[in-house]
Amino acid sequence: MRNLFKKNEDGAAVVEFALALPILISFIFGIFQLALVFWANAGAQHAMGEAARYATLYPTPSSTQIEDFVANSQFGTHNGTMETPTVTQNTTDEYFDIDIIYRQPTDFIFFEGPTVDIRKSKRVYYAN
Repeated sequence: MRNLFKKNEDGAAVVEFALALPILISFIFGIFQLALVFWANAGAQHAMGEAARYATLYPTPSSTQIEDFVANSQFGTHNGTMETPTVTQNTTDEYFDIDIIYRQPTDFIFFEGPTVDIRKSKRVYYAN
C-alpha cells in the first residue's frame, strides 16, 4: 500500500499550480503597477509641456499663474499627489525655471510597494 502512494502522481499538477499561482498573480499585478507609474510620468510630462507653452505667451504670465496652470494641466491616475509646482523667473535673461514633483504610490496585492517620485524640470525662455 505504501508503494502505491509513492508511485501515484495524481494531483501533482494541482499542487504545482497552487504554488505558482501567487507568484504569477504578483507578476501580473506588478506589470499593472508599472503601467500606472508610466501613466503618471506621461501626465507630469504633459503638465510640463503645457506650462512651457503657457509661459511663452504674450503678455508674459506671472509665476503664480504658471503654477496654477501646471496644477490644472496634469492628467493621469490621480491616485498620486503633485506637489505645488515651483516657478522661478529670471528677469535678466528672460526665462522661467519650472520644477514639478509627482509622487505615485505603488500597491501590490501582498505588500505595499514604494512611492515613486517623478521629477520634471524645464527652462523656458520668453520674449518681451
